[in-house]
Amino acid sequence: MFQSVITGTGAYIPGNVQANEAFAHQSFYSDGKQLPQDGAEIIRKFAAITGIEERRYAADDQTASGIGSLAAAAALQDAGVNKEEIDQLIVAHNFGNVSAHTVQSVAVPSLASLIKHDLQIENPNCIAYDILFGCPGWLQGLIQADAFFKAGIAKKALIVGTEALSRVIDRFDRDSMIFSDGAGAVVLEYKDVEATGQGVMGCLAQTHAIKEVNYIGMGPSANPDVDQHTQYIKMQGRRVYEYALHHVPVAMKECLDRNGVGIQELKKIFIHQANAKMDEAIIERFYKLYGCPAPANVLPMSIHWLGNSSVATIPTLYDLVRKNQVPGHALHTGDVVLFASVGAGMNINAVCYRY
Repeated sequence: MFQSVITGTGAYIPGNVQANEAFAHQSFYSDGKQLPQDGAEIIRKFAAITGIEERRYAADDQTASGIGSLAAAAALQDAGVNKEEIDQLIVAHNFGNVSAHTVQSVAVPSLASLIKHDLQIENPNCIAYDILFGCPGWLQGLIQADAFFKAGIAKKALIVGTEALSRVIDRFDRDSMIFSDGAGAVVLEYKDVEATGQGVMGCLAQTHAIKEVNYIGMGPSANPDVDQHTQYIKMQGRRVYEYALHHVPVAMKECLDRNGVGIQELKKIFIHQANAKMDEAIIERFYKLYGCPAPANVLPMSIHWLGNSSVATIPTLYDLVRKNQVPGHALHTGDVVLFASVGAGMNINAVCYRY
């Protein structure tokens, strides 16, 4: 029996730490008007809602593709595979490369091609391409690679999620404090797992794009005195929260049920690190669908110190847990885990995986 197995992981966590206090003197706006509360009060409420205490920003001389290359190289080394044997190099992102102190997104050549160049992979049969799927992009890349394997098109894939969101945030918008930079990557191989049964057990993906399509998008600065032609990432926070709480637990349950996995078998959930309170509420509602409370130690988190780096959150968190760098969390052979994500589109996906 062949299944898609993660054989190596890697991450790049930028060294530029931005604690909440860095925003203490920032003016924030809503509906075109400056908020009357002082910075300390806004930050206190922000931390209580999101759980975020600090985040990481890339250095001025770094780009999304550059930090993605670092995570990819780490994953290749961890897997111990020959880079020339990679058949698919899939890179998830949302904004291409945006250089520091500019506003232009550059996606030609693709970030995947740039990363292939950085890694100096010469094999022309290593197909490099990007995927745009909102925050669930990296997980969708994993789903795609699994499908290619089953179709007989590929046997080894390098899947990267990378983002430099600090380049596309509106500093006058409170939501700007959510976003961060980072990169994570895995090597996925199609292997005979008859003895262990490890690997991808099944997946699910959905897109809701009627009334939900603009819940996360781009828009002008919240400060009316700033050039209104420049676009920044924008989010309808309440609607995103309600959408995620309604749809994500159901999708997670469907992914498990489709593959005959009982809730008691599930050991860890690696969910997109979007907002701590939202993630916790999703997990609570997910277990409620099974008529039981969530276990105390099922949900590793990194958002408190890494913020929301979009497509990079899940592969980064998985790498940290796999390498015993998240206190209180570890993976053991045979553990069933669930990956799940939600983001712009609006898109949802989930993957059931045996470690």
